[in-house]
Amino acid sequence: MSKEKINNPISGYIMVIVLFIVMVVAALGVFAVRNPFFIVMLIAGFLCFPGFFYVNPNGSRVLVLFGEYKGTVKKNGFFWVNPLYTKKSISLRARNFDSERVKVNDKVGNPILIGVILVWQVRDTFKAAFEVDNYENFVRIQSDAAVRKLAGLYPYDNFDDAQTEMTLRSGMKEVNEALEKELMARLDIAGIHVIEARIGYLAYASEIAGAMLRRQQASAIVAARHKIVEGAVGMVEMALEDLSKRDVIELDEEQKAAMVSNLMVVLCADKDVTPVVNSGTLNH
Repeated sequence: MSKEKINNPISGYIMVIVLFIVMVVAALGVFAVRNPFFIVMLIAGFLCFPGFFYVNPNGSRVLVLFGEYKGTVKKNGFFWVNPLYTKKSISLRARNFDSERVKVNDKVGNPILIGVILVWQVRDTFKAAFEVDNYENFVRIQSDAAVRKLAGLYPYDNFDDAQTEMTLRSGMKEVNEALEKELMARLDIAGIHVIEARIGYLAYASEIAGAMLRRQQASAIVAARHKIVEGAVGMVEMALEDLSKRDVIELDEEQKAAMVSNLMVVLCADKDVTPVVNSGTLNH
């Protein structure tokens, strides 16, 4: 397999001076001597002009002569090469690619919308020019394929705190690293270097977004209730212990049960409790 090779062409400024001298001599020869040799020299000088080109910073030119790869010019400046060379320009700048939001199924089959943000640049101009038909289109298609594959390897989210499986939402760092590796493997054939790849958009598809939102809200409510009950039990236990230690009042088991019931209602209620003053005895 051919590899990228660097071509160091002649400075364009030197060739401008050389061609200027040649053209002046040829023109003088044509008008003064009228020798056919000077006419040929004049025509040859004009044919040399297509060999001039320039390379901007972070740019390159791939040189090809009748189907044969002659190297790549990466040094920026003004140059001259064989006028018969074809010169294909390939940018070496870093580029951003924000993919469209594609609908895929996650690991458990839920339809989700996902998009990727990719930062890439050409590293091997030979591969970019000759190994693939259109390297920019290749980046778009392979990015889409990598995102679809990645989404099928992980669930969107876990709704059970006991589950430890990595998800697209909770394991964002690990998922992005896996996405980078997948894209590096896919784009290497085109000489593309992946600088950064990460998920830029992630959401449930519209047909299940409402149901999943209610499910998430229910999970959050259950988790909050669990914390409230856990705290309320501790407060009731502390209250009973303090009453017992300080000999404020002696309660039998039935009275303790009634006190625990009342405290749990007060501590776990969604709304403020309305107090009721008992004007009789404790048991009436």
